[in-house]
Amino acid sequence: MAVRTGADYVAALRAMTPDVHMDGRVESVADHPAFAGVIASYAELYDMQGEDERLTVVEDGERYAASFRVPRSEADLVARREAARIRAEYSGGMLGRTGDHLNAALTAFSQAGAWFADADPQFEANILAYARWVKANDLLLTSTVGSPQTNRSVSTSEQGGGETTLRVVSQNDRGIVVSGARMIATNAPIADEILVMPQTVLRSGMDDMPYSFAFAVPADIEGLTLLCRRPMRRGTSIVDEPLAARFEEIDAVCIFTEVMVPWDRVFLLGHPAKSNTMFTHTGATALMAHQSVTRTTVKTEFYAGLMEEMAEAIGIDAYGHVQDDIAQALVAVQMGRSALRAAEADGFVNDFGFFQPAMEPLAAVRTWYPRYFQSLSQTIRKFGASGLTALPFEGDLHGELEADVDRYLHGRTLPGSDRVRLFNLGFDAAVSSFAGRQALFEYYYHGDPLRMASAYLSGADTASHRDLVQRLLDRSRED
Repeated sequence: MAVRTGADYVAALRAMTPDVHMDGRVESVADHPAFAGVIASYAELYDMQGEDERLTVVEDGERYAASFRVPRSEADLVARREAARIRAEYSGGMLGRTGDHLNAALTAFSQAGAWFADADPQFEANILAYARWVKANDLLLTSTVGSPQTNRSVSTSEQGGGETTLRVVSQNDRGIVVSGARMIATNAPIADEILVMPQTVLRSGMDDMPYSFAFAVPADIEGLTLLCRRPMRRGTSIVDEPLAARFEEIDAVCIFTEVMVPWDRVFLLGHPAKSNTMFTHTGATALMAHQSVTRTTVKTEFYAGLMEEMAEAIGIDAYGHVQDDIAQALVAVQMGRSALRAAEADGFVNDFGFFQPAMEPLAAVRTWYPRYFQSLSQTIRKFGASGLTALPFEGDLHGELEADVDRYLHGRTLPGSDRVRLFNLGFDAAVSSFAGRQALFEYYYHGDPLRMASAYLSGADTASHRDLVQRLLDRSRED
């Protein structure tokens, strides 16, 4: 089964028995209303692979998800981007943990075996076998990298006396035993597998050794509890909640209680310094950024289009400040597109033999976008104003008040019911709880934006900029 169908995916979910809690234990994730919309959306994404050849790649006569394409040239990166774009367009970029994100990491890992072998040859064998297995079965992965926010003023090993953060508590001939918690695993209840990846802030001392690891487990492995946040969706119709009803990805805290991880699922152990560079030194960060910038560019396009539709609908599209806001969103779209093309054009064959996108333009967008994104929903709220509060339920659009809806809630270009539908989309994108979670998700998608900015600055080559200043100063001295 190299390319899954939606039915295959749902059947696999029904066969799993994860320990999921959301206001009590969830007996069947596949049948729980909080997961129904997003499961249906992911099933459709799987079905799309059978309908659009751009979403798959053929290798040795077998068809696989395009996100497993190993890039050997700029053209391959373009093909990866086009596939990622199709996936992102399905939800307007709202689905942030589609399978192609972590598939990008696995694709890099599958080529970077030597990096893992440097720690232990068995780790190389493990990661290569795991990547092949995920690819062959077209599994949906999620990941968890952060620790619970209990006391931010102390190190990982000092949290709760060292017992809060996920850690290795013992080893035996079968594998490692881990206990503790990790957050936040988006989609963990509906995923096949959870990648437990290294934290990137470990120090190289002995205190951090128990927290230095990388492994993968099934989402329903014994001893793992998934503690979910409360849903943002109110539970009404797709008309009332056009985004939340279909695209709400539930986040979960992963609580491990003496979970046995078999050795063949361990990819790194006991190398704090190496753990910090697992993504950057293997090329995984670059491939993942290529996918994520594609998604956020599509998301910006969605918001720009929504601004234009709303402005035209209520007759504010000729106002200068409205045009300025739309223009700024369109500029942001071009910044994302330009960064992607620059990353592809300036790509290179890395030490592991695959064509890696240049990280500099992607890092620039990753550093800028989390804060810029907040302005998009703000603009939607400004355009919609009080109109975003005058939104009746779907049932009232066609009931006894249908004539009143058309008379009092119509727009310049739309009848009342269509204007309500459009503004419902604006509400879900900018005002609802779903929108609030989207804002938080994008703000911290790559980590703390301040740390991201600091890391970007420390890695930036500014020698030519400073040289320009010095040359001008030198010229002024000559004059």
